[in-house]
Amino acid sequence: MSIEEEAEIAEESTTITGLTSRENPNQFVFNKSMILKGAMWLGLLTIASVAAVFFYSHTGDTIKALKSIKFKYILICFAMVFTDLILGGWRNHILIQKLKPGLSQWISFKANTANMFMGAITPFHSGAGPAQLYVYNRHGVQVLDGFVVSLITMGATLLFMPLAGLLAIWAMNTQLESGLILTLLKYGFGVFFIFLLVFMLAFWRPLLIGSVLINISKIISLIWPAKKAHIEKWADWSYASILNYQQICKKLLKDHPLLFPLSLLITVLLYLNKYCMQYVILLGLGVHVDLLQVISIQILIQFMIYFAPSPGGSGFAEAGIAMLFSQIVPTSALPVFTLLQRSFLMLFPAMIGAFVVLKLLKTHAAAVGDSDHMESESLSPHG
Repeated sequence: MSIEEEAEIAEESTTITGLTSRENPNQFVFNKSMILKGAMWLGLLTIASVAAVFFYSHTGDTIKALKSIKFKYILICFAMVFTDLILGGWRNHILIQKLKPGLSQWISFKANTANMFMGAITPFHSGAGPAQLYVYNRHGVQVLDGFVVSLITMGATLLFMPLAGLLAIWAMNTQLESGLILTLLKYGFGVFFIFLLVFMLAFWRPLLIGSVLINISKIISLIWPAKKAHIEKWADWSYASILNYQQICKKLLKDHPLLFPLSLLITVLLYLNKYCMQYVILLGLGVHVDLLQVISIQILIQFMIYFAPSPGGSGFAEAGIAMLFSQIVPTSALPVFTLLQRSFLMLFPAMIGAFVVLKLLKTHAAAVGDSDHMESESLSPHG
């Protein structure tokens, strides 16, 4: 089927559903109760997991390790966190500015922090993309344009992380034992393969993916008939969006062929910065180890927890740190290292993202309240 025919189908489907990228401005609004619940579970699981690592370590020596931290390395870690946020925002911005010229890079920075926060408090990292779309949409970006940017950057991640994971496994082949680690690695590779396959099919065979979604929605409607209208509406919108996504992607990457390689390069730099942060933390604890070994271990941990079923990969991340880093980190320093690693890689960026999301939600709620008030006044007989 030609591009023109697919575009016509997308236009017809969008017209039928009555849902365009210009509409649905509040589709990705998050309520505070969901945010608080996710944050609570993230905090509880992280505290419990770190406490378990502390419990199985030598408490007296751990206190000594905590007191011996060299704060100049902690300051370097904060600078690396800032670099991480800048690179993440820039990776989005090089794409979004082509679809909405003139958009401030500050908006992309905020979208990235919101992405990190919602990804941290939701299972399977599921809230990350919608959070980014919400921020962009609140600043005038069409939902579909934001969706395209999210998928292109996701594509770069889906290509990079499995390749990095394979290199890390090759580098650590003799150090990997059977058991939980290998199970988590198999899970990670399986999920990444499925997502990469869907991503590629959505680009090259959008009609196939759209048809699959329609058929799945029909099956779900039979199981859950009360939600049939809502499910079918979502499926029709998704079908149209996939076709529109392909057209926008093709035009964007055809007009700017260096964008995806640049996005992939930024992705590599982004994750190398994350991986090297563990090395700096260890230096701050007075632990001198091989940089390549630290990077290899962190690649595997990041790979295993990216689509973990717990908020922020909590529990899985701490278990991975305890099992893999225990090979090179003294037992007394392991609990402190675990706490610092999780704080710099997840908690601190998530706190910044939480501020961005809650502030936007507050502003949106106020705007909706003012709009409702003005509407009620206009309908009033005394208005």
